Amino acid sequence: MATANKFFRRYLNKCYSNTLRQFSKSSVQSLNKNYPVTVICILGGSVALYTAYKIRSIQKVHAAQPKNDEDLKVVKLTSREKRFIRFASVEYDGQLYMTPQDFLESVVEAEPRPRMKRKVLTLNDLQKIKEATPPLSQGSPRLFRSLRDDGIISYTEYLFLLSVLTKPQSGFRIAFNMFDTDGNERVDKNEFLVIRKLLAGKKTEDAIPMEKIFSHAWKGKRGLSSEDAEKALSLQEQYVDDEQGLQRKHVVDTTLIIHFFGPKGKSDLNFESFKKFMLHLQTEVLELEFNEFSKGLPTISEVDFAKILLRYTYLDTDQYDMYLDRLLDRIKDSKGITFEEFHVFCQFLNNLEDFSIAMRMYTLADHPISKDEFHRAVKICTGTSLSPHLVHTVFAIFDEDGDGLLSYREFIAIMKDRLHRGFKSYAKNEGWEAFKTCIKQEMKAPT
Repeated sequence: MATANKFFRRYLNKCYSNTLRQFSKSSVQSLNKNYPVTVICILGGSVALYTAYKIRSIQKVHAAQPKNDEDLKVVKLTSREKRFIRFASVEYDGQLYMTPQDFLESVVEAEPRPRMKRKVLTLNDLQKIKEATPPLSQGSPRLFRSLRDDGIISYTEYLFLLSVLTKPQSGFRIAFNMFDTDGNERVDKNEFLVIRKLLAGKKTEDAIPMEKIFSHAWKGKRGLSSEDAEKALSLQEQYVDDEQGLQRKHVVDTTLIIHFFGPKGKSDLNFESFKKFMLHLQTEVLELEFNEFSKGLPTISEVDFAKILLRYTYLDTDQYDMYLDRLLDRIKDSKGITFEEFHVFCQFLNNLEDFSIAMRMYTLADHPISKDEFHRAVKICTGTSLSPHLVHTVFAIFDEDGDGLLSYREFIAIMKDRLHRGFKSYAKNEGWEAFKTCIKQEMKAPT
């Protein structure tokens, strides 16, 4: 390429020099008859060669070179990870954190508060958070609302707190036993950190799913085996650079750690305190949801109750409106739903799996159930009774044909959506599979 460029430059210089010399001679000599043609040919050829030279000299555009495999790796975030990133309003040393207020909003609101950017915390901010965190003995159902933005919650703690919201009291003891690795009926800071790392490990083969901590599969098991504990410790030492800022190697005492184990991390956590914290958290979130609709009144309307139950479901607009219209047609005299009734019903939802088992035994042929059967099954599963008015309201919403019987399969499917608060995963058909499914549905449809 360099040799060709030199050739073009030399040839052009020669052409222009010859042309100039010829024009100089023309000033003292007469032109012969072929001279104009010669000049035109020389000039035309020179222009053509110059143009070709400029085109070849233009810098080539190279196709983007593929990056290495790690650069091309696409990180697929879970729904919980996406939601945590959206609502987390503070960060420290590159790691994202929620404030207590962020956490409450993440479980009751569709979108986070408007903000310009995340607040970057300093060591001084962390010291203020430590001073603002009350001891476990001063816990209450208003803990998170009282702290507001004076606290930090890590991603792993976010997963833990979400699990607390949806689990029955029977799962509290299982959770405590899992944290109590040495079986002395007390959990210290190190035990909590180890099991937390193992349970919420970032997509590792060694990680135990967070849901399993409350599963009946772990009932009766206390703590971890020595092998599991070693895995947890090794996970704790790993630096996880996930680029989203969800987890890092450095350890910062979060609000939960300080609340459980004190500013110096020397306190222990017993089961009764652990249970009280979990009950307080469940109550606080339910109060937040109830107050959103009650506007300071002691009750919410039956329609508001239905909206709370249906707010996390995957119903389309027509189906959603159908449930509300059905309720309005059947509830002529509105008495309202108290917080106590709402609280008991939500505790029942946390026992939905046991209720489902009871119903399968109750109606072996999948027959719909009556109000009395529904009331009795709830009491068997939870030990508490729903008020007759609340049972009547539930049937008014979910009794499809108004015959006083409830299709419990449909009811349970919708209540599971409510229980998972929008985090339940569904398999989605895409591409050719979706096309085949659509064709099959169309062929089955009546003409």
